[in-house]
Amino acid sequence: MDTTYWIIIIALVVIGLWLMAMYNGLIKTRNRVKEAWSDIDVQLKRRYDLVPNLIETVKGYAKHEQETFDKVVKARSQAMNVSSDDLNKKTEAENQLSSTLKSIFALSENYPDLKANQNFLELQRELTDTEDKIMAARRFYNNNVRRFNTKIQVFPTNIFAKKLGFSKKDYFELKEEAAREPVKVQF
Repeated sequence: MDTTYWIIIIALVVIGLWLMAMYNGLIKTRNRVKEAWSDIDVQLKRRYDLVPNLIETVKGYAKHEQETFDKVVKARSQAMNVSSDDLNKKTEAENQLSSTLKSIFALSENYPDLKANQNFLELQRELTDTEDKIMAARRFYNNNVRRFNTKIQVFPTNIFAKKLGFSKKDYFELKEEAAREPVKVQF
């Protein structure tokens, strides 16, 4: 009877340690997803800060392109005002902003002086760099989401994850086919 008692205690301790390790693993993975989302937010903020400077630089050369500027300003405002908690709306707003920014760069093709302007070239370089960082941050985020979703869906973790309130996270991706197409600019 003494041996049975110890076997039961050891089994309960092992199960308890396993549950604790599983829970801590879920918490770590969820926190990596949050960290990855924070990285995206940082890059999006940087882009929001660059857009007004870009518009002001381009306005001096392309005064009659007000409709294009208005679209960019509107897209920027919408993207800034969408809560980071609503991933689908945030993704849609960010994709819209990316599309309108492409139209600003397309304007430079019609204005040779603008293409040669150092401020414009520097802003274009910074914005391109920021877009690259946003894409890298999205890949990092989606990679962490994949790991988290896999972790909460595999057996036996899936049984406990659901009971502990862990739920599937959404990827940061293009939902509309039209957003995958290059922007068409007509004057």
